Amino acid sequence: MTRSIHPVDEILPPPRLFALGFQHVLVMYAGAVAVPLIVGRALQLSPEDVAFLISADLFVCGIATLIQALGAGPWFGVKLPVMMGVTFAAVGPMVAMAQTNPGYEGARAIFGSIIGAGVIGIFIAPLISRLLRIFPPVVTGTIILVIGVSLMRVGINWIFGTPVGPTAPKIVDPAHVEWLTAATEAAAAAGLPAPPAGVRLAPSLDNPAYATRGAMLVSAVVLASILLIAKFGRGFIANISVLLGILIGIVVAVLSGQMGFEKVGHADWVGIVLPFHFGMPTFDPILILTMTLVMIVVMIESTGMFLALSDMTEKPLSRASLSAGLRTDGLGTLIGGIFNTFPYTSFSQNVGLVGVTGIRSRWVCVAGGVILIVLGLLPKVAALVESIPTMVLGGAGIVMFGMVAATGVRILAGVNFATNRSNLFIVAVSLGMGMIPLIAPNYLIWLPHDLHPLIESGILLASLSAVGLNAFFNGAKGSEEEARAAAMQADH
Repeated sequence: MTRSIHPVDEILPPPRLFALGFQHVLVMYAGAVAVPLIVGRALQLSPEDVAFLISADLFVCGIATLIQALGAGPWFGVKLPVMMGVTFAAVGPMVAMAQTNPGYEGARAIFGSIIGAGVIGIFIAPLISRLLRIFPPVVTGTIILVIGVSLMRVGINWIFGTPVGPTAPKIVDPAHVEWLTAATEAAAAAGLPAPPAGVRLAPSLDNPAYATRGAMLVSAVVLASILLIAKFGRGFIANISVLLGILIGIVVAVLSGQMGFEKVGHADWVGIVLPFHFGMPTFDPILILTMTLVMIVVMIESTGMFLALSDMTEKPLSRASLSAGLRTDGLGTLIGGIFNTFPYTSFSQNVGLVGVTGIRSRWVCVAGGVILIVLGLLPKVAALVESIPTMVLGGAGIVMFGMVAATGVRILAGVNFATNRSNLFIVAVSLGMGMIPLIAPNYLIWLPHDLHPLIESGILLASLSAVGLNAFFNGAKGSEEEARAAAMQADH
């Protein structure tokens, strides 16, 4: 008598397995490479180092996906069709760390905090289900909304230019530089005191490289392409509208002479992703605590994803399997820190794809994980991504980051505001707290420096505010059912 195989455990024919796995990779690809681009440029790393971050990210995406979908003993892997990718929730804190301490030193501090948070995540995974009570939809929806709104700044700067650097809105007038140089030399010749150390001319001249018409046109083409594909595309094509929009933007940028392939030509065909590329990580307790708070939020979100995926695949999820899945979030983050990349979680886009295609086999995601590992070993692929002009990414960033915010709004749509007005205060105050670092980035200059990593991220401020206010107004009333319902809102 043959034993029936659950659709989740069914191994499909290799050609179909590869095709469906590649489909999952395409759906997540744009989101997966966005984080290393953002953090690498915030760290002011060289293009070669940013390309390495992209390779490392894809490589660890594949490893974490294999562990999650295939399983590694009884302790790791939810063994459901899950694709793992870098979470956007950690971008705000990592960018804040990078801006405070750019370069290799900042990279080592970021990776040290990620390793520490990953280790803690592994040990606290079994406790996360108990924390669901303090993370009801009014809290998770608010946090995700703030994440999306915070990231929108990145997408907008990609289009017009960054606040500082060669594409800043204002530059120093060359005539002023000549005058100051001449005045300094004349003062020295006359025996007068030199200008005080640190004297700098204020930028006062409009920068012709900021908000160029060409950049805005390319971004508009990308955005319009994504919207048209999303409206008129069907099935899988609609699911990869962002990726297709970026490809169209690349073609426009190449034809208009705004993108070249010199870096791709110089990159190797095959390369090995080695651990500790930027040196041994440094471990700061405050930074680790900051990243651990992000990990808790991410694992709460993953809990909802796993519960929703269990319903969609009709495979019951035991408490041990749930803990194994959450433990893999921690393990993936630990591996990410070792291999010079970032915190990992299950990608909601891919969970949604399971519902769209009806293919429930976890082996499809195993195939996707193998493809990601191979892509991570091809430096030319990473160099191509790093070469994409920011104006192309900006049009896609409006959609990607806006969709994160929209997901928060959808989750909040299920919150009871009619009879529980306290929820309005939770959302209102927490949203305001999350905006403080965006509107007044220097608000903490007189606060203790040790606290800066913990409070210079709007995402963490909003998280602490939402959790605290919810406990104050509502107590601890969250449940697995609410987490499942919130995840279902996020997936479709």
